[in-house]
Amino acid sequence: MGKFEGKVAVVTGGTSGIGLTTAQRFVEEGAYVFITGRRQSELDAAVKLIGKNVTGIQGDISKLSDLDKLYDAVKQEKGHLDILFANAGLGSILPLGQITEEQFDLTFDVNVKGTLFTIQKALPLFPNGKGSIILTGSTAGTVGDAGFSVYGGTKAALRQMSKNWIMDLKGTDIRLNVLSPGMVYTPAYDDLFGEALDLVLESAKVNVPLGRTGKTDEIANAVMFLASEESSYVNGIELFVDGGMAQI
Repeated sequence: MGKFEGKVAVVTGGTSGIGLTTAQRFVEEGAYVFITGRRQSELDAAVKLIGKNVTGIQGDISKLSDLDKLYDAVKQEKGHLDILFANAGLGSILPLGQITEEQFDLTFDVNVKGTLFTIQKALPLFPNGKGSIILTGSTAGTVGDAGFSVYGGTKAALRQMSKNWIMDLKGTDIRLNVLSPGMVYTPAYDDLFGEALDLVLESAKVNVPLGRTGKTDEIANAVMFLASEESSYVNGIELFVDGGMAQI
């Protein structure tokens, strides 16, 4: 029997990378998982790969109607929610002087507004006010890096908001924690860095104390901990899974 037998989990941004690996792990540990993604073809492929105990809901977390569609499906199919991994997000590289209004609005709409309402709209589904919420932060919210100010700003905003949210949730048994990955190679890196990808990955040998990039299953391991009763007294933390990069 897995540690999440009979539990219901939602993983936003669950079609690739960290989200997909984590959704697979939840199912392996006995949970039923709802995953979201913006592109139907990728969502269908992820559902097929996971293979069982999974429902895919197409949508964009920055659109509140899409979040309503997601949680309506959870309510109709399962009636409640035990675990929320608010993982969906995006980013792009533009240095100060080249930042556009479009980049700013898109990044904050998805990463901040979308994550906020992903969490808020999930609250009524937690049975008896009990559950675990994990949201994806980033070392970019702590460590400065050229061209990443808008993306880093969204992750710093989420970290600060999480400190307020655990006070808003006082009196419930809902825990909320931030998981901040460092340099973890996922398919998103291909689009983000393009021809510079090899140089970025090579830089991990210098910039990361462990001397390498992380793996998606290493992030999923941390999500499993924060979602489970093993972390029953862990609330409001930012857990860096970054090989030590944010600590130097």
